[in-house]
Amino acid sequence: MAAPNIEITAAPQPDEIKFLTEQLVNFNSQRASDGNYQPLAIFLRNADEHIVGGLMGETYWQWLYVDMLWVHESCRGQGYGDTLLTTAEQEAMQRGCRYVYLDTFSFQAPEFYQKRGYVIFGELPNFPEEYSRFFLKKDLPGTV
Repeated sequence: MAAPNIEITAAPQPDEIKFLTEQLVNFNSQRASDGNYQPLAIFLRNADEHIVGGLMGETYWQWLYVDMLWVHESCRGQGYGDTLLTTAEQEAMQRGCRYVYLDTFSFQAPEFYQKRGYVIFGELPNFPEEYSRFFLKKDLPGTV
């Protein structure tokens, strides 16, 4: 068998991404079960039904991963971010999760999460230059 070739691309095809994802999921499932993976999306809509905030994440292996949390500037400071995060945590607990993790940048709002019981467990300085990327986690209520 000939040695495989290395290919670099900035535009992978959707079927190629799907293939790699399926292979990794299959490998992980063989080692640690399927994890009961479920996506999670929570939206905040104004009276016109336009999205003015939301949270995107996923649950698996008793963890909630918060990928994105955003609130439009006109709605900030009114508790909507807290409501979105709390709603996600409650849904995660209903799905059997015991923990949450996420990452955020120093120019975003790491203090927002820390005030809600999240603790920093990692930092990448200069990501981007002059800023840091923080990794945070939290034990959900009822977790020992």
